[in-house]
Amino acid sequence: MPAPVSFDYATIRVVPRVDREEFLNAGVILFCLERDFLEARVRLDAARLAALFPDADAAAIAEHLAAVPRLCAGGPEAGPIGRLSQRERFHWLVAPRSTVIQTSAVHTGICEDPHAALAHLAQRLVD
Repeated sequence: MPAPVSFDYATIRVVPRVDREEFLNAGVILFCLERDFLEARVRLDAARLAALFPDADAAAIAEHLAAVPRLCAGGPEAGPIGRLSQRERFHWLVAPRSTVIQTSAVHTGICEDPHAALAHLAQRLVD
């Protein structure tokens, strides 16, 4: 059994009206330095988005959300941000911003398997 390691995570939020600060959780980003792990799970509940924010552009929001896992993976497909280290990419992704896609404050945890921790958090916070 692997030794427990610490990780950092943030919830990805859709904030269609930044002025109202109302949001819908749409994903989780998890970073574990010790396991060389940076991944995101995103899922936009379009029906819920339409019920809460009928004027929101679900297609555009889904497109922006789809960029988050690509940025986590890094590489040429992720553009200039993809050339940064995992730590730098994580901090870039969770930096505070006033846009339609935002993240929560960064939280910490301990796990044995970052993949399982990400799946658990996504199920608990998004699904």
